[in-house]
Formats: sequence, structure tokens, C-alpha cells
Amino acid sequence: MNLRFVVVKALRAVLTLWLVVTFVFVVLRVTGDPTEQLLPDDIDPGIREYYRAAWGLDRPLWEQYLKYFQAAFHGDFGISFRNGLPAAELIWQRIPKTLELGIATFVTALAMGIPLGVFAALNRDRWLDRLTMSFAVFGFSMPNFFLGILLILLFALHLRVLPSSGYGTVGHLVMPVITLATAFAGAIARFTRSAMLEVLTRDYLRTAEAAGAGLSRRVWRHALPNAAIPIVTIVGFSLGGMIGGAVITENVFAWPGVGRLLTSAVADRDLSIVQGIVVLVAVTMVLANLAVDLAYGWLDPRVRLGARERSR
Repeated sequence: MNLRFVVVKALRAVLTLWLVVTFVFVVLRVTGDPTEQLLPDDIDPGIREYYRAAWGLDRPLWEQYLKYFQAAFHGDFGISFRNGLPAAELIWQRIPKTLELGIATFVTALAMGIPLGVFAALNRDRWLDRLTMSFAVFGFSMPNFFLGILLILLFALHLRVLPSSGYGTVGHLVMPVITLATAFAGAIARFTRSAMLEVLTRDYLRTAEAAGAGLSRRVWRHALPNAAIPIVTIVGFSLGGMIGGAVITENVFAWPGVGRLLTSAVADRDLSIVQGIVVLVAVTMVLANLAVDLAYGWLDPRVRLGARERSR
């Protein structure tokens, strides 16, 4: 892969990350004083000023920004206003649980979405196609919180086969994964169907069929790899979007991950926690998009050649 192509994409990713972090820092600072949320209204003004100085909130905004950015570059997001512990430590404690939920969701969404999209394309305009696409539309149209509540009512309260909330067993993982994966599987299925329909009528597939290649070989060895770019696009976006979806899902199922920590930190105006999580989410989404861009260049040489021509 062309080195210039990789460098340009990496620089764009760094610039995007810097803009996101800067925007969030400014918005959180100008929306109010955290001491007003965390301390009683009738507290002595001297005590309030003590905490403002201890948390660095009495300094000019530009000085807070420079100090924060320098510390964040080294992985230090400051001290939690709520409990006095390092924000990075509190976030890292929650990351394994969110990763467990995210990886299980991602694998489930791929295992459902791609085969459903291929199946729908092979049965174009038949009732099986319409049934599959109806499921896909239902999946990405249904709000996470509503689907989660329905699953709790059915499997936890009515059938009593799964725990309604919490963490610790495989059973606790089932409903959160279904809630998150349904939406992403529906989107992946739709994109896979559209991409497959474009390549199923190509000449090289007719040649492969004439050469005696079976349907399975034509689909998985010839059609699907050539339809990969649109699929990679939606998979990359889904990977980043899962973090946002996890915020709602983790709260519905009381899953002790980063999303639930973010909700409580926003309510408490715990700026260090909020900024640290936002940086984590931004890094995840930027890396996902960067991986998609690099995958474009690997899957289709015309992409990196086009980038090379524009740079001249």
C-alpha cells in the first residue's frame, strides 16, 4: 500500500481527534460550574473556592485546556470530582466489561447480517427477500431502549429464563447483545444485499458458472469479495456506533460498563470522567474510520491510486 496514502489518512485521523477533544473540553467548561452540582447550595464560599482551586477550575480557560491536553496526551485525565480517584483508573476498570459486550455484539451482528444480506440478494423480489428485509428494517428502526425493555418483559418477567439485569454469567450477556446486535445486523444485511445485487450479474460470475463453479463457491469466493467495500463501510461505522448504543443498553440492563459510567458522570458533572470517556469514544471511532479507509486502499487499488493522483 502507498505510504503517502497511509500518512494522509493518519494525519486526518489525528486532526479529527484533536477537534473532537477540543470541542468537548470547551462545551463542558462553558455549560456551568461543577462545584454547583457537587456541593450544597448553602456551603461556605471559601470551601467552594478551595475545591475550585484544587480542581483547577479557577484558572483561565486556555490554561486549563493546555494543562488538560498535555496530561491527556500521557493518558492522565485528571481526578474524579465525585470520589477523588484517577479518572483513567475508573474508566479502565469498566473497559473490559464494555469490550466483552461490544465484541459479542460485533460478532453476532456480522454472523447475522452478512448471511441474511446474501440470502436476500439470491432471492431477489421473492417473498423470502421481502421477509428478510422486513426484519432488517425492524432491526435498525427499533430504539435500543424499547427493544431492551421488551426483551426484559418477555424473557425475564414472563418466561423467567434470563436475568433481567446485572453482570457475571453468559445469561446476563444474552439480552444486551441481542438488543445491540439487532440494529447493526439489520443495517449490515441491507448494505450486503445492495452490494451483492450489483455484482451478481457481472460477467466474471457467469464465466465462473460456465466453468462449473457451484453456487456456494461463486457467492463466497467471487461475489462477496468484490462486494466488500460497501460492507466494510457499514461495518466500520457500526463498530464506532456500538459505543454510543452501549450507553443506552448498559443503563437498561444495569451493565457495569463505560456507558453506564458516562451517564452517571454527566449527571454529576464529573468533567474528568466525561472527558476521558469522550476521548476513548473518539479514539475508537477515528480508528474504526481509519481502518475502513485503509481497507479501501487494500481492497480496491483504484482508491489509493486516486488519492495519489489528487496529491500531485
